[in-house]
Amino acid sequence: MAHRISRQLQAAINHLGRIEHIYNLGNYIVHHDYQFDQDGNLILLATNEEKNSVEDCIIKVDVDSEEVTELLDLEDLFKSYKESTDHKEGSKWDWMHINTLQYLNDDSVILSSRETSSIIKINDVSTNPSIGYIIGNEDFWKDTDYTKYLYTKDGDFLTSGGQHTVTYMEDDALESGQYYLYMFDNNFGYSKTRKDYDWTVNDGIQTSITEGTTSYYYQYLVDENEGTYTLANSFEVPFSAYVSSAQNLGNHIVVDSGIAGLLSIYDTDGNLEQQFSIKKNDRFIYRIYYYDYKGYYFS
Repeated sequence: MAHRISRQLQAAINHLGRIEHIYNLGNYIVHHDYQFDQDGNLILLATNEEKNSVEDCIIKVDVDSEEVTELLDLEDLFKSYKESTDHKEGSKWDWMHINTLQYLNDDSVILSSRETSSIIKINDVSTNPSIGYIIGNEDFWKDTDYTKYLYTKDGDFLTSGGQHTVTYMEDDALESGQYYLYMFDNNFGYSKTRKDYDWTVNDGIQTSITEGTTSYYYQYLVDENEGTYTLANSFEVPFSAYVSSAQNLGNHIVVDSGIAGLLSIYDTDGNLEQQFSIKKNDRFIYRIYYYDYKGYYFS
């Protein structure tokens, strides 16, 4: 298990909670999410402190040599888009705000960008990164250099807004090139660095932190053969403009509505089975996951 213990330090912790090693990340700050590759090395979302922007890099930490390598700076792939965004001198230039990382065995990554309300796939992240696709609102990306990467929405539904915990899920019943992506769809339209964009053109999306009423559990069927995404499952959950998480356990779906401070457990049809209110002390509940610890603490 890896755990962040300071801005530039990541700790390896064994199953008893003992720190076995500490990795110094140098000028990188870890944020939001990390994964392991096939060799057990860490793939992490990071901010490069030597840059003028934040939360737009991916790094790799070799757990044996401790070498830190920058795999991707999103500015290299989205340079013209970044240059089109608003930025106040001296403030954090959070033009992408990547909040989720899914590393796949083919060396691709699936990213969730809160600032653009988009899901982005990057191919060959360790060798020659390139944009695989973007799942986002077509109206948001129009008049940019990136419309050619947009997957086509198949069906009548509202594309996710400000989504969190986008999770890759395979299914043996699907054809090759098809898979699911599920998420907590905050259904909140806001972009600090795109003040020119009017989110209210997306009928049904919430635009107020305090007056918003509805977020969703969303599950997309992504078809890389056809370049499409379909809404395979969805249901309403308590509203949370920011943070929050969803975890599909097969027969149950665990949802954290972080600003509301509610942990909700649903069946796959969206019927509420249990709900718990969490004392927040004026702080958001970022993510909640269920673990059974089989093979970890217990055999």
